[in-house]
Amino acid sequence: MTQVTLDRASVAVSGLATVAVQIRVTGGYASDEPGLANMPLNIWLKRTSGSGPRTLLVSTDLPRVSGTTQNGTWAGPVYVPSTANGVFTVFGVTTGPLTVYESGPMPPDPTPVAGPDLTVAGTHLPKVTAKVTPSIVPFGSSFTITWALTDSSTGKPYGTRIRVLLGIGNQCDQNQGGDTPLTSTSGTVTKAYPAAAANALVCLRIHGRIWDIASLKLFVARPGILSAVPSKTSAPVGTLVPVTGNVLGAPSSCKVVLQRLYGATQWRAVNTGVVRTSGRFTLTAQPPYKGLIPYRAYFPACDRYQAGTSKPFSIRGL
Repeated sequence: MTQVTLDRASVAVSGLATVAVQIRVTGGYASDEPGLANMPLNIWLKRTSGSGPRTLLVSTDLPRVSGTTQNGTWAGPVYVPSTANGVFTVFGVTTGPLTVYESGPMPPDPTPVAGPDLTVAGTHLPKVTAKVTPSIVPFGSSFTITWALTDSSTGKPYGTRIRVLLGIGNQCDQNQGGDTPLTSTSGTVTKAYPAAAANALVCLRIHGRIWDIASLKLFVARPGILSAVPSKTSAPVGTLVPVTGNVLGAPSSCKVVLQRLYGATQWRAVNTGVVRTSGRFTLTAQPPYKGLIPYRAYFPACDRYQAGTSKPFSIRGL
């Protein structure tokens, strides 16, 4: 690449609109391979200052408009949303055609380009919120979500019905599938979800030309439900007694704590472990004295899972 230019240094974008900024790229391939003749280019821009939620921009597939594959010009637009509010700098180029996943990683190994800056003045940025009912979804239960789209500057809806995508799982990442209802003029749309959807990512997306203009993706909250059983109900004082259990939903890598009852009401941690991918965990009890000793497993709140405890059990120290 020998040069990248933009048709303007700044752009103002409001609400759910996108504005096309034209890009021209000069350069060429060090090859006369025939397959390169119709290969488009994509120019990437990254945020270098500002606070908008969009951190990357990428052009459409830029066709070659003049010259040869060894010395030519490629041109076309990058569509800029209001959520790109801030300064973006051209930093790389990749060959097309473009495949973009909304939550995907940075472009793979772009050829570096020392390109120009684009200042984006984004106003009335969209804000998406969600109200899940029930707020903590029991295992095996269906649920509903009321999604709301508002103008973050005014806190009010845009006043028109807006086409959105309501997705589950891969539909929150890929540009296929999902329901596409219109919001009400008050900016809301409600969807009923089956019980199985509580195990998957759910989302509201507003499509743009390349990436979404705005979106909200979430996992619904789940209760912390666990069980625990000691391998022995009695053991000599000081003996290590494995305690095995299970946490519903298998929140792997979350912590689980073995607690022992001190006095009448105080539960104190005596051992810790982690939940495995199977949902199982193993803790270790060690009776400190002779007599009946109450224990329980405690699951602290972790990610979308709420705190919970197992039923108490006892180990008799001998």
